[in-house]
Amino acid sequence: MSDMDLPYSEPVRLHQVGAGVTRRLEPDAAARGRIAKALDLASLDFFVADVTLAPSAGGWTLSGRVKASLAQICGITLEPLPVEIDAPFSLSLAEAADEESDEIVITLDDESPDPIEGGQVDLGQYAVEQLALQLDPFPRKPGAEFVQPPEPAEVSPFAVLKQLRPSDEG
Repeated sequence: MSDMDLPYSEPVRLHQVGAGVTRRLEPDAAARGRIAKALDLASLDFFVADVTLAPSAGGWTLSGRVKASLAQICGITLEPLPVEIDAPFSLSLAEAADEESDEIVITLDDESPDPIEGGQVDLGQYAVEQLALQLDPFPRKPGAEFVQPPEPAEVSPFAVLKQLRPSDEG
């Protein structure tokens, strides 16, 4: 994925971090629009991420807090559903392993650090990811219920053909 495909990007090169770097990320209206589209939101009125990237024993630690005022679409009524998010996060990062190896190691352990590629960390991309993780995958307005439509009496495709056949009575 190129930088142009990302809804919001704020890269930081690792050699600029030193003892640590703290940033307040406040995407402008255009960036919030791209983020809303990427996350399938009705709107994203406010989004701020306070992030700190600091060296740690195994590599780097990215921590902070995401705050947002947004609207998701109710999966039942299809109406906007206002949502307020204020959530802390912390994750480990480590420089990508030897890139000459063709071997891909896949682990299901959530404790493994995210790989850093190209000597930089995209704080904006991580902020959007943390926002996405806070969203309800099945947003539903309070009190909205799905009502199963009644099943037809005969579901068989032959039932439809039976209705089309002229009666043999003569």
